[in-house]
Amino acid sequence: MIVKLARALGATIAALLGIALLLVLPVLYIETSCRPTGTAAPYDPIKPEAHHRPESRTLLTYPEWHIVHAYEDYAEILREGDPHEYGFLRGIAGFWTTLCDLSAASGAHGGFPGDTKTMVYVVGVSFTAELLAKAAYEETLGRAATWLRGPEPAPLDQLSARQARDYAVFLRQVPWYRWDFTEAADALAAEATGALRDRERRMALGLEYRGKALYAEAIAAAVASTGNDALRLRMIVDRAPAPGDGLEVIGPNGPGIEVETIRYRALTEMLQGLAEERIQILEIAGNDDIMLTVISDEAQYPDALISVPRQGFGDYRHLVLLKVSDLSVTLQSLATDNTRLEHIHDY
Repeated sequence: MIVKLARALGATIAALLGIALLLVLPVLYIETSCRPTGTAAPYDPIKPEAHHRPESRTLLTYPEWHIVHAYEDYAEILREGDPHEYGFLRGIAGFWTTLCDLSAASGAHGGFPGDTKTMVYVVGVSFTAELLAKAAYEETLGRAATWLRGPEPAPLDQLSARQARDYAVFLRQVPWYRWDFTEAADALAAEATGALRDRERRMALGLEYRGKALYAEAIAAAVASTGNDALRLRMIVDRAPAPGDGLEVIGPNGPGIEVETIRYRALTEMLQGLAEERIQILEIAGNDDIMLTVISDEAQYPDALISVPRQGFGDYRHLVLLKVSDLSVTLQSLATDNTRLEHIHDY
């Protein structure tokens, strides 16, 4: 009996070590095969220096946004389909392959900062583990439950699709760990019927949500102890915009006007508004290069660093690096062609 227990324990430990190795293999690959190349071009930033942020962050914020986009793709699949129709492995591969390319490209913009690297690797490993677990379930038991259900979605299929869409929108501006996973699990329990698929969704997604709720509490506590990333940044524009929600005019600075703005998705919308007013951006957070993503029906886009297809949408995402001074004109031109701005990646 003791021998059997020892063998079972050994097999469990070996399996866990194998899973851990599988999860860190992409990190090892990035570290050995995707090293930053090139050197940063000289640039004398407009002061104040206290508000400068590493320029390479405009590239290296994308991996986190890849996760946001993955949830958007997943939600789009669920609009008319089932979870097993989403390409989980494709979503994982997209994270690491784009990170490899961006890590290499970061050399010309100051390299891959250590604190950024740690954060990106942690979220990448967590994302990989989550999607592998979902794939293992949805491609087997979850798929079987949809087969037994038949072609018509159950009430909890519809509810979970709405939750997926709401979650994807939430992530555009707010960290994932602030989502109320407990409330989502309670909603499943409240709306479940006696149908087999509803019982299965209530159990599977309920366990997922409640597990994430516990993990989110731990992450929130860790973030609180280490400090949140700055939620605002400074930029220089050629003339003063009207102050508004999320935008404060600081005053003259060098060749332009210094302003302070909110970050993340709200910044993208704000910069679009400045472009519509023909206000030129001279510098953002002490940097003269910035990356944005655009959506088009074409597989290729001029000067794109990376172009990838989006799941569920039938179009393509393009990562484009350009000079900050060209940003306003570029945003104005997007309105005249068959291309849509998705997100401007700050630092």
